[in-house]
Amino acid sequence: MREQVSALYRYTGWMPNVADVAPERIRPLLRTEYDRLVESGAFENERLELLEGMLVTMTPQDAAHAHTVQRLAEVLTIALRGRAIVRTQSPLALLDDSEPEPDIAVVPLGDYSSNHPTKADLVIEIAASSQRRDREVKGPLYARAGVPEYWLFDLTGRVAEVHRHPQGEQFTSVVRLGEHQTLHLLRFPDVEVSTSGVLPTVK
Repeated sequence: MREQVSALYRYTGWMPNVADVAPERIRPLLRTEYDRLVESGAFENERLELLEGMLVTMTPQDAAHAHTVQRLAEVLTIALRGRAIVRTQSPLALLDDSEPEPDIAVVPLGDYSSNHPTKADLVIEIAASSQRRDREVKGPLYARAGVPEYWLFDLTGRVAEVHRHPQGEQFTSVVRLGEHQTLHLLRFPDVEVSTSGVLPTVK
C-alpha cells in the first residue's frame, strides 16, 4: 500500500490525507489539553477554536460581520441585563473535545473568571463564507451539547435560521426568518430581536 501511494504521488503530485488513510491513528485533542496549551501561550498569535478534537482557524471578520455581532450584543445585553450574560466571541466549554467560540452566547449568570461557561441558553453565529462550517459542523456540535437554541444569521441571503429542540446531533425544528421579521428567545420569550434591526444596511 505504501509503495502504491508513493508511486501515485510521484506521478500525480497527489498527497494522501492521513485521516483517510489511517483514521485509527488520529488522536483528537481534548478540551483540557487545549486549555493548558492556550494558558501556556502556545497559540498567542492565532485565532483558533477546538471543534471535535481538531484545531480550526477562525474566519476573519469583514465589516458586515462585525456590525451584526455588535448590534446583536447591544440588543441582547440591554434586554437581558440582570437575567443572563451576553458574551461575544468567547469560549464555551461545551464538550470534552470541543471549545467553540460563537459570535454570541447567552449564558447563565455566574462568575466565569476562572472557567469558561459549560452551558448556554442561546448561541448565535454570523455567516457569509463560513456557512458550511456553521451549519454542518457547529450546528451538530451545539445540538450534541444540548444547547436549546441556535441562531444562524446568513448575511448573504439576509435571513436568520432559528434551530431549536436538539436531539442527538441535530435540531428537530428549523425556521427561516427573513427581513422585517422578529425573533423571540426560547428561554426569554419576552425578548424580541428584529432581523432588519441587526443586519447590515444594503447599499
